[in-house]
Amino acid sequence: MCSEGTRTLVEDNGTDAMADDASNEQSGSWPEVESGPLITGGILIGIGALVAFAGVAVAATHLVAATRAWMRELETPPSQLARLRWEQAKSAMVSGASTWREHPANEQARLVRRAATPPPD
Repeated sequence: MCSEGTRTLVEDNGTDAMADDASNEQSGSWPEVESGPLITGGILIGIGALVAFAGVAVAATHLVAATRAWMRELETPPSQLARLRWEQAKSAMVSGASTWREHPANEQARLVRRAATPPPD
């Protein structure tokens, strides 16, 4: 009933003792593992990954279609809206810069560079 390399429990005059079926070299070896459950688990993991990939593909397709439909319903296309916002930002920047330069408080507080003093000898 025992396969080669496994340990069995035997009774020896009322005391439990371990007897090796194989040589003492295999006493520190790995436990026996059946390949059937491992193969089955690997197959199930692969099938699960394929199902998950199919789910991601369906969701992504739906999101792309919904986004395209939403863009068609917009009055102003996104590219034209971005161009308009960029022009507004540029004009606001120019207006703010000119106002800052022409403000009376900024004219009074002119920054002047100090003359560099020579290092002490």
